[in-house]
Amino acid sequence: MLAQVASESLSVGGQEELKSSYRRLCMLYHPDKHRDPELKRQAEQLFNLVHRAYEVLSDPQSRAIYDIFGKKGLEVEGWEIVERKRTPAEIREEYERLQRERDERRLQQRTNPKGTISVGIDATDLFDHYEEDFEEMPGGGFPHIEINRMHISQSIEAPLTTTDTAVLSGSLTTHNGNGGGNINLCLRRVTSTRGWGELEFGAGDIRGPLFGMKVFRNVTARCFVTAQCGMQFSSRGVRPSASTMMARHLDQNTMGYLQWRWGSESAMTTSIVRDTKTSHFTLALQLGVPHSYLMMSYQYKFQDEDQTKVKGSVKTGFFGTVVEYGAERKISRHSVLSATVSIGVPQGVSLKIRLNRASQTYLFPIHLTDQILPSAVFYATVGPLVVYLAVQKLIITPYVRAQKEQELEKQRVDSASDIAKKKNEAESALVLMQESVRRIIEAEESKMGLIILNAWYGKFVTDNSQKQERAKVIDVTVPLQCLVKDSKLILTEASKAGLPGFYDPCVGEEKSLKLLYQFRGVLHQVLSGDTEALRIPKQCEYSKASEI
Repeated sequence: MLAQVASESLSVGGQEELKSSYRRLCMLYHPDKHRDPELKRQAEQLFNLVHRAYEVLSDPQSRAIYDIFGKKGLEVEGWEIVERKRTPAEIREEYERLQRERDERRLQQRTNPKGTISVGIDATDLFDHYEEDFEEMPGGGFPHIEINRMHISQSIEAPLTTTDTAVLSGSLTTHNGNGGGNINLCLRRVTSTRGWGELEFGAGDIRGPLFGMKVFRNVTARCFVTAQCGMQFSSRGVRPSASTMMARHLDQNTMGYLQWRWGSESAMTTSIVRDTKTSHFTLALQLGVPHSYLMMSYQYKFQDEDQTKVKGSVKTGFFGTVVEYGAERKISRHSVLSATVSIGVPQGVSLKIRLNRASQTYLFPIHLTDQILPSAVFYATVGPLVVYLAVQKLIITPYVRAQKEQELEKQRVDSASDIAKKKNEAESALVLMQESVRRIIEAEESKMGLIILNAWYGKFVTDNSQKQERAKVIDVTVPLQCLVKDSKLILTEASKAGLPGFYDPCVGEEKSLKLLYQFRGVLHQVLSGDTEALRIPKQCEYSKASEI
């Protein structure tokens, strides 16, 4: 009931509207208007709810608490913010302070784990082998596929204070029977709103101890700089390294980068990155030892629910030329799957499968051939697409549908008692509205005003593919006619389930309001979303009525 009074009063937003809504609901639910004991009891319950709602909404402090916290904020147990003498601004500040404290506690409990697992597969035997080479070997008729490389890395964050964070990371790598690992500790401090710095310590069984420093600084609102240096200790001595990068916003969607690296792989790199709602473009040029290259890539973003992207790139340099193309798609709430085909000289043809699951990444680079063979390119392109479509239809779609149904059923069970209570309140309100609605209809008929002939609220089934699904709607003709004032019906941008005489007939599902009404003797029909604002009759209907 609190939401109902608030919804009506907020249509204009002033105290006068609040008082007007309060008077209307009091007249509607006053117990003295009913002689039947049952109706009188129901009216008394609703009348008390209206009175309590008015007490909250007419008090500035209580209204501020309700606007910020909702109904739970009015339950003062454990809420130190509910000091009735505070102004709305002070209450809001107190709420923001408590919110920051909760965020800090949540931050301390969070480790933000990130990990990567990469499994390199050598499948060159599928395309490069010659049958006579296998005649002398057992099982020579079957191609030989092996895992020749694996890499596992993991990192966790440990917030020490609101400005200090420790990051512990480690990795293990093996390639053709040889491998190694390393562990790193990074201490990061946020020095101000414009910059931060970090120290890095590392050790490994191959490269030896590592010490490094890195700083970040916002020079202006459109430009930032990063710089880092390090020293790698090994049996061959100390190998120092340094790098710096400057980035600048060229326009709202474009960034320019200039990077310099000095060390074992010294290079100067410049790049331009343009990222918009529908595309991502990168152009980069690197001059260095031992590698220099020119790279250009483009990615197109489809505006669909699955966030589908297609991409292509060309990279050429001293190492040769590589052409890549692929696609990426969201397959579930937390998972993104991508496949990229790489064709290069002298690298050959490779297929890279990537799965991002929350903060974990799984990589499967598959080397198909050392040469550019049309058959390898064809299967690398068509194979993943066929497998994806089959898995999507047979596994992913049924799984996602089952998950949604389980969540929806859980939501229904959890809210069953609350919905039953609101349904009883709505049914009681309908009975009490009958007399008022009769008088409103008589008044509207006398001036050929607004008359609600039929009104339904809930989930409507319109798609032919969903005909087997039952519509879940309730008749709200009476409560909507009761809200008609001066031949107008005005509903604000809020869920209509909170209106007098309404309740939610399909928890967790998309709902809408369907109206058939008569104005100036002309029939009209309108369909409105659950949270859309609605105002009838429309201005054009006034014009048509005057012409008639």
